[in-house]
Amino acid sequence: MERKENKMGVMPVKRLIISMSLPMMVSMLVQALYNVVDSIFVARLSEQALTAVTLAFPLQNLMIAVSSGTGVGVNAILSKSLGEKRFDRSDKAANSAVLLAFCNFVLFFVIGFFFAGAFIRTQTDNVEIAEMATTYLRIVTCVSAGIMYQMMFERLLQSTGKTVYSMISQMTGAIINIILDPIMIFGLLGMPAMGVAGAAIATCIGQIIAALLGFYFNIRKNTELHYSLKSVLHPSGEIIRRIYAVGIPSILMISIGSLMTYLMNLILIAFSTTATAVFGVYFKLQSFVFMPVFGLNNGLIPVLAYNYGARKKSRIDEALRFSLTLAFVIMILGTVLFNTIPETLLGFFNASPEMESIGIPALRIISFHFPLAAVGIVLGSIYQAFSKSIYSLILSLCRQLVVLIPSAWLLARTGTVTNVWFSFLIAEVVSLVLSLIFFRKIYREVVSPMGQH
Repeated sequence: MERKENKMGVMPVKRLIISMSLPMMVSMLVQALYNVVDSIFVARLSEQALTAVTLAFPLQNLMIAVSSGTGVGVNAILSKSLGEKRFDRSDKAANSAVLLAFCNFVLFFVIGFFFAGAFIRTQTDNVEIAEMATTYLRIVTCVSAGIMYQMMFERLLQSTGKTVYSMISQMTGAIINIILDPIMIFGLLGMPAMGVAGAAIATCIGQIIAALLGFYFNIRKNTELHYSLKSVLHPSGEIIRRIYAVGIPSILMISIGSLMTYLMNLILIAFSTTATAVFGVYFKLQSFVFMPVFGLNNGLIPVLAYNYGARKKSRIDEALRFSLTLAFVIMILGTVLFNTIPETLLGFFNASPEMESIGIPALRIISFHFPLAAVGIVLGSIYQAFSKSIYSLILSLCRQLVVLIPSAWLLARTGTVTNVWFSFLIAEVVSLVLSLIFFRKIYREVVSPMGQH
């Protein structure tokens, strides 16, 4: 049976970007909401509990890095294959993705079960905080099959433009998590009070339900892809190599964020555990601003990859221009929000006077890098869509390790924690300059030769 042209090659570009991105922007906003709600409830236990969750975040983020990066590789090869009308190849990529998600789960089960405690103890010698952080981390890693399959099934839906179903899956998991959080943390409705362990269990249950929904939608609604158990168990080595040619730089790029947060935790905890808690709060709050832009980015990547495969330069140009404008506006609004109501934002986390004194200037200073980050995120989508993820890796390495951490360490030598926050702005300026250089190179070498189609 002949397959019809995918909407990514024919729909008006602005409408296509909105239709692809809006469901993901909404679902990622809900995702950000449940991350924030998680911490809001944990903060009601104690500031130590909030610090514990912050210390667990680097390894938890590494888990997300592996699942998301693998999904980026699948997304790129799958969308490009559909654009080239190589449907046997897109089916192989989809079946390989199912097996890779299971392998990722096994990896983090082993890491969490055997090494969670040792990882936490490298960051703190506070016994109470270490015990809570280890408990939380061990649960989210050992029950990580939910997040691995949730993210992979969502990527498969995104690759073919079925982003509404991806949104439903993600939102359902997030809403269930939000509902279960207070019940399991504080012991409502007859449940025992489980503290931070309850927060971890609520998160895992939400992810498992989202994964089951994603599985259903892929089998029933994603008709452009075909699955079989035989293909899952006998993957194509060549396809897996190509998935990880794109995916590994993406995994490393996000993993750099894990290392950055780990090192920042060490720098800040030298001032106080409150400073570390403020950093954790900032990371939760900034996700409200960054998640819509990441949703836009996730919607843009398959559009660029498809039209790269179809050699349609004019559609690539229009998609980039529109997405840059939209991302910049979102980030400007975020900067305004962080500068006008920082007290209100911190108040959601039961902030003590000490937390407010550190947190208010932190939110105001760090937020000035948001608009610069918008440009870098959108330009970075072309690296992933065109299988040039090495550029994204270089940028992340420079932004988060080569520039940010040394800047933060040097500014911490002043003895004033407020000065540390300026390191984010310094790192983003350097990153933007590099991003523009890389983009110009790729555009000249890859996009310009296409001509106008």
